[in-house]
Amino acid sequence: MTENTYRTEWVPVNGGNLQVGLWGPTDPQAPTVLLIHGVTASHKAWGMVAQALPGVRVIAPDLRGRGRSNQLPGPYGMPVHAADLARVAQHFSAGPIPVIGHSMGAFVSLVFADLYPHLVSSLLLVDGGLPLQVPEGLDDEQIIDAVLGPAAQRLSMTFESVAAYQQFWKPHPAFADNWNDVVDEYIEYDLDGVAPQLRPATKYQALAEDTAELHRGASLFQALEELRHPVTFLRSPKGLMGAEPGLYTAEYVHSWAQKLHGLQTEEVPRTNHYTIVMDAPGCDVVTGHIQGMLGHRTDA
Repeated sequence: MTENTYRTEWVPVNGGNLQVGLWGPTDPQAPTVLLIHGVTASHKAWGMVAQALPGVRVIAPDLRGRGRSNQLPGPYGMPVHAADLARVAQHFSAGPIPVIGHSMGAFVSLVFADLYPHLVSSLLLVDGGLPLQVPEGLDDEQIIDAVLGPAAQRLSMTFESVAAYQQFWKPHPAFADNWNDVVDEYIEYDLDGVAPQLRPATKYQALAEDTAELHRGASLFQALEELRHPVTFLRSPKGLMGAEPGLYTAEYVHSWAQKLHGLQTEEVPRTNHYTIVMDAPGCDVVTGHIQGMLGHRTDA
């Protein structure tokens, strides 16, 4: 089996089975990382990062309510996802490993590290994990619209074919100048059902419950208050629609770095919220940090 062979495996969790994507060696003693995707994404979002880590065993689940894990029942929320990740980590690796989360996956990573600290060696938060920077007084639906906008609206749409779904995505300002094979695979995998009634795989209820918690969830604030692992935050200057400002402003990130002892922050120029993991130069920065996390663990 080649170093970057891709495969999937089912892992038993509460209520059924979680789909997990894997790249790299099958040897459980190989350097291993756990990658957690965003709120409407799947493990396929990590394809480019995984391919840039030869010799590393990459574990990347489809979170409950997304991808091929979309038939798992609720409730959702960060502690539930954290419990699923604990099952995944214990299934594939006995020791603490680096955990990397993108967007909502960064929030999940923080809560996972707080509730299961013995399974985590260090954290990389990629444009997520800090409480959402939204106006006060919004209800949950308004928060979903303010933060996700068209990404949430897409979940109610149907498409007659994979090609139709690709054509829907290609003008998207975040991808228009950043289209690649990983994006193609990500989009094809995102569809569920049978043509001509194909739908995005993410369950809206999962998105709704999880997005509300990113703003006011007690588990997130507890995880931030009890932070005990080395942690780095990477900020993209552009948001989900490929324009400034990003999901977080530089000033907001700096204010959290002042509050959280040991939080390292870095801006990743020329990226948006998607391309920070799905295209260069974002992928290069993320994989560089992952290699550093693995090196630090090896030296410990």
